[in-house]
Amino acid sequence: MPESEAGPSLVTLFSSFLRLGSMSFGGPAIVAHIRRLAVARRAWLSEDDFQQGVALCQAVPGSTAMQCAAYVGLRARRLPGAIAAYLGFGLPAFLLMLFLSMAHQRAGQLPVATSTLTGLRTLVVALVANAAWTFGRSFVRGPKEALLGLAAAVLFLLGISPFLIIITAALAGALVLRPTTTSPKPPAPLAQVPVWRLLRSPAFLLGIGVVLIGSLLVFDRQLATLGLVMMKVDAFAFGGGFSSVPLMFREVVDARKWMPASVFMDGIALGQVTPGPIVITATFVGQHVAGIAGAVVATVCVFLPSLFVLVLAEPWFRRLSGSVLFQGATGGLALSFVGLLVSVTIHFGRVTPWSGPSVVVAAFALAALLFGVDVLWVVLAVAAVSLFIL
Repeated sequence: MPESEAGPSLVTLFSSFLRLGSMSFGGPAIVAHIRRLAVARRAWLSEDDFQQGVALCQAVPGSTAMQCAAYVGLRARRLPGAIAAYLGFGLPAFLLMLFLSMAHQRAGQLPVATSTLTGLRTLVVALVANAAWTFGRSFVRGPKEALLGLAAAVLFLLGISPFLIIITAALAGALVLRPTTTSPKPPAPLAQVPVWRLLRSPAFLLGIGVVLIGSLLVFDRQLATLGLVMMKVDAFAFGGGFSSVPLMFREVVDARKWMPASVFMDGIALGQVTPGPIVITATFVGQHVAGIAGAVVATVCVFLPSLFVLVLAEPWFRRLSGSVLFQGATGGLALSFVGLLVSVTIHFGRVTPWSGPSVVVAAFALAALLFGVDVLWVVLAVAAVSLFIL
């Protein structure tokens, strides 16, 4: 039987996504490369199935690109396929970020490194500002959306718990952002599969998380705390991988004082020169907090909750997507993400040491991003220019 009919092997899934993960730069744009692999080249999924998967991955927390990779594996070979695709896609970014993080600890104070990182910190402000503009333009469609997004931004700036803000935004969205111009779609019927079978895979992932954290609590409480923090960040990172960055910043810098803001921003900048999702900044944080073991624990824990939610939600998503309450709640979550990005742009701007040249670098970087220049080229250009003018 041809592979497109029988389904790919786990080795094929892993190796295909390993190659893709080693060359995937550009954040959400990576989804297009996943579609080319899974739909156009290998025919593992139909076009309609893949589009439905993208909608699901945007509705659940976590990196959209990582979730899309897992969704392809899930549809092709269920949970083992999802894990194979997830591991293959994320491994190149993890290994490269681990190397860069160790190099940062050893060479971060050298003049060349200092100049480069100073420029990249200003770039981080431009990246977050560009993300706030891009997502705001997509999700703010009227006064109600603008008010919700502004309220979220103000609450974040006031230091209110981001997790309470996100939950409140979802409830507010369910109440005030219900679609009114069209009739709600009737819920799609669930497949005739016993509930226990639908819950078997999520229960397995939940068990892995419980065993992991339980073991760490016994042997190393610092690693357990690190893992729990990353799980909390991932579980509330609605809006794509970029939404994890400000949540992680608040936990790692503001609440835990594990590192200064400047070092965390170095991690974000290094995350932009690695392939894969920006949430790989967790590897940087983990390595700085607890070495290689910390990097492994932080990386596993920052991806595990969103994989659990994806596997749990996949059988039910078609039914939920027809609910006006569900549509309103996801709209509220998206707007809380916009507010989060606005507040973090302001906060990062405050903690960044500005000078005349760095303002010029940030302005040109933001202009390039707004005009659609690939983020990798912007990062490389800023790093090169910073050696001469910063």
